[in-house]
Amino acid sequence: MIEAYGWSDALQEEFRVHAARGLAPGRVVIQQRGHYRIVTAEGELDATLSGRFSHEAHDGDYPVAGDWVAAAVRPSEGTATIHNLLPRRSAFVRRAAGPAGGRQTVAANIDLALLVSSLNADLNPRRIERYLATAYASGADPVIVLTKADLASGVDEQVAAVEAVAFGAPVHAVSAITGAGMTAIGALLRPGQTAALLGSSGVGKSTLVNALAGSSRMTTRSIREDDARGRHTTTHRELVLLPSGAMLLDTPGMRELGLFDSAEGVAAGFADIEELARACRFGDCAHGHEPGCAIRDAISNGTLAPERFESFRKLQREIAFEERKEDQRARAENRKKWARIARDQRARRRFLGGD
Repeated sequence: MIEAYGWSDALQEEFRVHAARGLAPGRVVIQQRGHYRIVTAEGELDATLSGRFSHEAHDGDYPVAGDWVAAAVRPSEGTATIHNLLPRRSAFVRRAAGPAGGRQTVAANIDLALLVSSLNADLNPRRIERYLATAYASGADPVIVLTKADLASGVDEQVAAVEAVAFGAPVHAVSAITGAGMTAIGALLRPGQTAALLGSSGVGKSTLVNALAGSSRMTTRSIREDDARGRHTTTHRELVLLPSGAMLLDTPGMRELGLFDSAEGVAAGFADIEELARACRFGDCAHGHEPGCAIRDAISNGTLAPERFESFRKLQREIAFEERKEDQRARAENRKKWARIARDQRARRRFLGGD
């Protein structure tokens, strides 16, 4: 069973150190509020984290759907305890909610990122640019999927508008209801590959999963007619094994993905602007009123849309802001660490009679 979920000789070699400790490999197929369902050679088991793992893991290092783990398995009980996390080939990371912030991994070991948007009033090229940057930063290959083509008019024009910002990423218009475009998506999902669906609430991700799986694996809900937006229906992350042998991960809807450590992803998603910037006369060109600015020239002659350039700058500002927050958080954590060390040393001196 574990081979069907992507277990390979390379992973087996990587796992040797854990096997020597009597642990077994497993892949997380369901993650929900600290509880896990993992696929192992012994079948599917309910899993929890070991106390040591739970205590020592840093932000973003807790298992998520798609992760490979080393676990102590108890097939007779149908349970397992996760002790270690195998290195990730790719990971979607965002800033965790709340004032504490920190990293939150959304999905791991994804080969293909299906960036889903609906062909309705909610179609937003700027949001697609954001998803592209996140996909490139994760290490997965992005594919843009425009759903509900059966309900849209002017599909070709909308596809062309998205292709203008996709910068080489494939764009497919589909309808899970009529089947239009679904063959092309199915052809991308090869046996052993893992794909993730990312997109805002109500764009049709769960319907897409059901169509590809050939069964009602995910609960769906129709969109609201007043604003063409949907209500979020997926409440957990689940890795679904498709009849084709590929795996598909549906994630809870996210209106916006905060850019966390995504500078390289933005550079890849806006490679056209990065190339123009290298042609500027001055290496430190701010793309304002400097002479010889290739970006301003491109905007003037119509080869670069000003909205795309502004989106690029907005994402750069967001990354800079996130980096400053992370630096402040790291400094605060460091202060706490040394304060704790000093407190422990004082307590030890008192215990030894040093004070």
